[in-house]
Amino acid sequence: MLSVRHLLGIKYLLKEDIELILHTADNFLDVINRPIKKVPSLRDITVVNLFFENSTRTRLSFELAEKRLSADVINFSASSSSVSKGETLTDTVNNILAMKVDMVVMRHPKAGAAHFLAQHVNAKIINAGDGAHEHPTQALLDAFSIRRKLGTLEGVKVAIIGDILHSRVALSNIFCLKKMGAEVIVCGPPTLIPRDIESLGVRVETDLRKALQWCDVANMLRIQLERQEINYFPSLREYAHLFGLNKELLNSLNKEIVIMHPGPINRGVEITSEVADSPHSIILQQVENGVAVRMAALYLLANRPD
Repeated sequence: MLSVRHLLGIKYLLKEDIELILHTADNFLDVINRPIKKVPSLRDITVVNLFFENSTRTRLSFELAEKRLSADVINFSASSSSVSKGETLTDTVNNILAMKVDMVVMRHPKAGAAHFLAQHVNAKIINAGDGAHEHPTQALLDAFSIRRKLGTLEGVKVAIIGDILHSRVALSNIFCLKKMGAEVIVCGPPTLIPRDIESLGVRVETDLRKALQWCDVANMLRIQLERQEINYFPSLREYAHLFGLNKELLNSLNKEIVIMHPGPINRGVEITSEVADSPHSIILQQVENGVAVRMAALYLLANRPD
């Protein structure tokens, strides 16, 4: 049983919680690869997907996971709701909960929104991304994907490369990987590396080639231009030249590494199409694994006594 009532961030999970989610996801991965892909685990459970930010991959992944578990699913988009008329987050959710919703999966542009929700409504909350804070299910599926590929997380060297400053994926990944015994380097332009990030137990590298020579796994993050209020580097062309992963650079390494990306990919910026579609890449496996991991999280939270 999980030690937490809500999945608000990796920061609040024990190593044992992560192990349980990954082990449960192994079982659900078998389920979604068989001819009959549905199980009745969440029958009579109602889940609302509450997205205050645009999302395609995460929302569809959660929706598919919920339907594979036989849950009743409500999809809510803030852009087409009373939120655009000034309704508060608490009012919106309480109105939905009045319809007897059991679980809420929420993405919100403000950090801490999921925590606020958990304190004010009587339902189990899964954080599907809150501002630049955390994205716990992405970190769990990334860890799951590495373990499926390499057999372990203990001692694995992972380089997280790109826009670390604005990335909720980076923060959740650091928390998750460190708890599971992996070593982590963050790499990117100095302007996109948060101050004091070494306090999280990671090393900083500003030379992409050195980071790639060191690592077993390279997790390439996209440049989050929508969260950047100033220019953190001269141009996308210069960024791609200094921090983009291309086939020539990959082939010049004296070893093979695993390539990951949480998506959506800016092809030709942080990664070229040749690399994204190469045998080194497990990007499509990450998408498949995401459904299994989210099934595991939903199942374990729904079956945890209050």
